[in-house]
Amino acid sequence: MAEDFSKKMAKKGKFITFEGGEGSGKSTHIERLVTHLRQEGYHVLIAREPGGTEVGEQIRNILQYSKQSAAMVPETELLLFCASRAQLVRQVIQPALNDGTIVICDRFLDSTTVYQGVGRKVDPQAVAAINHFAVGAYRPDLTLVIDLDPRIGLERVRGRELFDRMENQALEFYDRVRQGYLDLAKRENRRVKVIDGGQTIERIAEQIWSLVKGVL
Repeated sequence: MAEDFSKKMAKKGKFITFEGGEGSGKSTHIERLVTHLRQEGYHVLIAREPGGTEVGEQIRNILQYSKQSAAMVPETELLLFCASRAQLVRQVIQPALNDGTIVICDRFLDSTTVYQGVGRKVDPQAVAAINHFAVGAYRPDLTLVIDLDPRIGLERVRGRELFDRMENQALEFYDRVRQGYLDLAKRENRRVKVIDGGQTIERIAEQIWSLVKGVL
């Protein structure tokens, strides 16, 4: 009976995104949530930003791993992130939602609102306009922000073998990003939910599942 109910509910696609600073634990909790959803009988698709398509993965390499990107200006960064997003929405997210799939995305337009609009101090109106152009009418049903002191998060990612330009900014940048997410959650408190990333993995997972059940 429960399986039939889950399959019925899964006929309507839902869009859930994860946000947070570097080392906040997004990947861990996306994996746990997806496993839980599939055990409950839901059809789930995982996406990530930047990336998620062949075009997007090439853009991801430029944005995060290319040594030549060190001189990239904030406006270029903004446009590249949104170019990857536009491709992801139309090639992956839109068809999946139309098919009744639950889409779980590691970052989406809120990352640009916060990282470029707040962290890089790009004009928020310009960021909003470009974001809107990139995603059209597609907005998450639920956005989960895992909040963590950037000093703890950066310590977690320190020592990774692969250079990541987005993990090599000044600490003040990450402090602005964290505050940007908290301010966003206040403005859009029906969609954006903040979870204390300093709790145990099990406690965070419980809170995530409780919130996700509310939109299914």
